[in-house]
Amino acid sequence: MTYQGGCHCGKISFSVTGEIASLTECNCSLCSKRGGLLWFIGREQLQLQSPAGELPTYRFNTRKIAHHFCDLCGCAPFSEALGPDGKPGAAVNARCLEDVDLSQFPRQQWDGRSH
Repeated sequence: MTYQGGCHCGKISFSVTGEIASLTECNCSLCSKRGGLLWFIGREQLQLQSPAGELPTYRFNTRKIAHHFCDLCGCAPFSEALGPDGKPGAAVNARCLEDVDLSQFPRQQWDGRSH
């Protein structure tokens, strides 16, 4: 299945191909404040439709994760980092996907505050 996503104003847009098995609720300081509900995928599953060079990025703590956000509307639709297997990965904020009923997917809790 292919999903369309992006920020509120449309400056950042992308498509994601894959099946959502579950979503992750992280309690780290960033995810809890921005309301992230994460779908972890391989980076090759995410296709940017807006210019990559225009993505403002925030890094904190270990600075390994590139948290992308829109500098116009403030939404943070996805992040990028190397996964535990060393391959490029992405964490899509499922709340930024269009026409998706998030209540149909199981949620896993992740204790990001302790990492």
